[in-house]
Amino acid sequence: MSILTPVRGTQVIYSINPVAKLSAAFLLSFVLILTIDWLSATVALVLESVLFAWAGLSRRQFFVRTLPIWFAAPAAALTTLLYGQPSGQTYVSLGFLHVTDGSISLAIATALRVLAIGLPAVVLFVTIDPTDLADGLAQVWHLPSRFVLGALAGLRLVGLFIDDWRSLELARRARGVGDRGRIRRLFSQAFALLVLSIRRGSKLATAMEARAFGGDTPRTWARQSRFGWRETVLIGIGAVIAATATTAAVLFGTWNFVAG
Repeated sequence: MSILTPVRGTQVIYSINPVAKLSAAFLLSFVLILTIDWLSATVALVLESVLFAWAGLSRRQFFVRTLPIWFAAPAAALTTLLYGQPSGQTYVSLGFLHVTDGSISLAIATALRVLAIGLPAVVLFVTIDPTDLADGLAQVWHLPSRFVLGALAGLRLVGLFIDDWRSLELARRARGVGDRGRIRRLFSQAFALLVLSIRRGSKLATAMEARAFGGDTPRTWARQSRFGWRETVLIGIGAVIAATATTAAVLFGTWNFVAG
């Protein structure tokens, strides 16, 4: 199951305009990126966890789709723990490796911040249909239709990469050239996939030009993209979570501005 494949469902979240989901995710991410402290990330993560129940994902879907985030958080924490700015009591000092009170607190804050930013972004993204997103970008944000339709066509082709990779792997094994040298096979197969992708992209661009997708005349859209009270509520929820996390960090003195 690819993280790029949208999930279908009947919950309210699926009927919300995708640009509102992007706005809410961006608002949360922007506020949490400004600071590295454990309290703001924890408050945001707790409030977000309450909303995940209404995201329309089963437990299995949630953990499968967010699996990269669960790996990225401890990896980022480990890097910060070993190479973070030393301060306070030193526990381990070996060359460039320093484990101190400061690096431990930064590692915890980093892991929490990755989860607080990544989980809602993935959850909101997997409930977005690419066509609905294109409609919203063109009709609500008024982005150029040529850019929007090109991005939509490219996004639709991303799912074919996995199928192409499997087909190339089976074809090479059938010819007896894919059984040895995994590293060498990886690079050669990746190059073959790149060539195949370029050819498919060129054919798609030609077909779209032939159908006047690159014309200068104003386009019409088959479906109207609406932005109403549901979208406003979602963005408002994101703003409330961001404001609550920031207020808690400032009041308890844990706010740590990244440029400070």
